[in-house]
Amino acid sequence: MFHAPNEFQRAPLPSATRESEPSPRGTTATAAPPAPVANKPPTAAPAKQRDAYFDNVKYLAIVLVAVAHSWEPVMDGSRTARALYMVAYTFHMPAFVIVSGYFSRSFDMSAAKVKRLITGVAVPYVVFETAYSLFKRYADDSADGSVSLLDPWYLTWFLIALFVWRITTPLWQALRHPLPVALLIAVLASLCPTIGDDLDLQRVLQFLPFFVLGLRLRPEHFQLVRRREVRMLALPLFAGALAFAYWAAPRMQLGWFYRSSSAQELGAPWWSGAVMTLAMFGCALLLTIGFLAWVPRRHMWFTVLGAGTICGYLLHGFLIKGAGYAGVFDVYDWLAAPVGLVLVSLVAAVAVTLMCTPPVRRALRPVTEPDMDWAFRRGSARL
Repeated sequence: MFHAPNEFQRAPLPSATRESEPSPRGTTATAAPPAPVANKPPTAAPAKQRDAYFDNVKYLAIVLVAVAHSWEPVMDGSRTARALYMVAYTFHMPAFVIVSGYFSRSFDMSAAKVKRLITGVAVPYVVFETAYSLFKRYADDSADGSVSLLDPWYLTWFLIALFVWRITTPLWQALRHPLPVALLIAVLASLCPTIGDDLDLQRVLQFLPFFVLGLRLRPEHFQLVRRREVRMLALPLFAGALAFAYWAAPRMQLGWFYRSSSAQELGAPWWSGAVMTLAMFGCALLLTIGFLAWVPRRHMWFTVLGAGTICGYLLHGFLIKGAGYAGVFDVYDWLAAPVGLVLVSLVAAVAVTLMCTPPVRRALRPVTEPDMDWAFRRGSARL
């Protein structure tokens, strides 16, 4: 989902050698023979530089994801909390998906890229889908908590979606107008209640336009988003979004934000699927632009955490679901009060921050970045 290499850096040019010395007057300058050079071990290629801006984007987005998830058990009865939840859900996953698409532009089905897709996306999906299913079975005492790799549970849907999106990247790169095609597919998905739950295809298809949009973006587009005028316009934009969400909170189903169901499954007429898909895409795009405009460009204290967002994403669900299974939100019903909502938000933000730290990333590396050379042909790891 989350960590992808930045653009390849150009290799440094070799240092120039002096071919001749200035000659005295009346003499002919001749090229000096090259001095013998001692055999030196080859120097390692310079490490790829990470972009602080995108690391900041990923960290702040994962904090929003964790905080919004923490509101789900306690926002009932609070119109304000429901409105904040709706605003956050409008753009936090679209922002993640857009950035994922942006860093997938170079995917070309080469052996090395396929290997990284399997080890960095498919393997974590299998491990954490199994782990979450077993966690639900034993922590929630759920007898029907079977392990099914075809039916993603809770937050593992993003990994299987990323796998599908990325493996179809060459197709989207080949099309002349890929974004309208992706939007049409999302609209058609919202009209089809028979798609089913396999691989959570409703979400895969309804979030697809954001991934394709990310594929089409270039660095100059992010430069435009980060202009001062855009930041100033983002303030009334979010204020208006919050006001509208407060009005819509008791009137609108949350299922539209999850993008996991068709219009008919939400009890709405079929044509509303097309209207809501396009409307939600427009709203998500505007709020994502506002969010990206305010993300700091420079290196911050949390920038280093952007490299570990996959750990924060995959781990924070255990904390939130575990608290629910333990009855924390039922026993301490004051958590639904304003003070409780603030406390829950702080705990979620701090917890996911700790889960993104380098020690946690190193501990999870055998799962999130496994070395599986034994499973691939020799030479497939070369870029």
